[in-house]
Amino acid sequence: MSEPTVLISGAGIGGPALAYWLTRAGYHVVLVEIHDSIRPGGQTVDLRGAGRAVVERMGLLDQIRTHSLEQRGVAWVKADGRRRAEMPVAAFHGNGMVSQLEILRGDLVSVLYQATTADTDYRFGTRITELAQSDDVVVATLSDGATVRADLVVGADGPHSAVRRLAFGPEEKFLKPLGGYNAWFTAPDTVGLDGWYLIYQAPGGLNASMRPSHDPAIAKVALAFRSTPLDYDRRDLAEQRELLASRFAGAGWQSDALVAAARDADDFYFDSFAQVQMDSWSTGRVTLVGDAGYCASPLSGMGTSLALVGAYVLAGELGAAGGAGIDAKALAAAQDRYHTVMRPYVDRCQTLGNTMERYAPNSAADIAATAMVMKYMQRWPFRGYAERKWFTTADAVDLPDYPSAAKAWRA
Repeated sequence: MSEPTVLISGAGIGGPALAYWLTRAGYHVVLVEIHDSIRPGGQTVDLRGAGRAVVERMGLLDQIRTHSLEQRGVAWVKADGRRRAEMPVAAFHGNGMVSQLEILRGDLVSVLYQATTADTDYRFGTRITELAQSDDVVVATLSDGATVRADLVVGADGPHSAVRRLAFGPEEKFLKPLGGYNAWFTAPDTVGLDGWYLIYQAPGGLNASMRPSHDPAIAKVALAFRSTPLDYDRRDLAEQRELLASRFAGAGWQSDALVAAARDADDFYFDSFAQVQMDSWSTGRVTLVGDAGYCASPLSGMGTSLALVGAYVLAGELGAAGGAGIDAKALAAAQDRYHTVMRPYVDRCQTLGNTMERYAPNSAADIAATAMVMKYMQRWPFRGYAERKWFTTADAVDLPDYPSAAKAWRA
């Protein structure tokens, strides 16, 4: 009997993680990615709670530690660089805003890719352009003209998922704006971060931040601002850079230098703060995982954990549904169980910290109050409440012990 086939769109975090578990459960996996290779660099992501447990079960935790960043904590600064508040990495048992294990997104993707490349049919420079479903199969047409007959297609292609659009409908139905925009890019370290993640908030709903990278001369930067929905071309980087420059002109601290660096950054990325909210992540033989189905927004800090846990759970539930092909009834049951396990976790992650009011306050008084909250939440009697409310979410799911997964990680 031939192996059942799963076609995955997206070689970020969720796609390769899903491929890892599916190949070990006896599936043939084809993974398509619109870019010509996995994308290096990127911003810093953390591994905590259930997400960290998943990579440990993959046997990849030691490799990831070799790529981890040395960070000392996060600090909120004034325009002159003086600090309003600090939260060291040891705060909240290493699960504060900066966790004990932080890694550049590109380094994490590279580890996942290397762990799956031998068993997964990676096809770079192509994407899914059409899906045709029947009870027994889904046929995907790719942008290079090829077709793939699969038992299941999985969209792991981010909040602007093409698979979601093809199978579920237009993006506007599911992408919910949170009232702001953010740009990410690499820039020279103009302040001497020394392992600290620095956040500067300016009146008018502005947030400029710099984080360490492997190179002490280089910083990972984010420039964010509050706004009602903007009409702009997502492919026009020059227009996006001008939007950023107009918002941060004269904003103080390192803003002018960072706006200048954004003009030359070859990794510049601009997008809205938004959530993906869906009643179901499956329709027939198409399922979504990670940001494509339940993006919690960068404000939550939970995107990596959701992608890793979602991939683990979906693969685990599919583990018993294979054979010569996935029976439609067995597939539907697996999708239902995936939804049952993940929905409470997704709901909690999507309610975590997704407020532009705290991330980019409008007034000087609110900026000062935010720093005060960050300072005093680490102290008795507020510490326990703050930890329960904001810094235990990553653990808020019980990972099932799937037979196929247990065989892989205990081997």
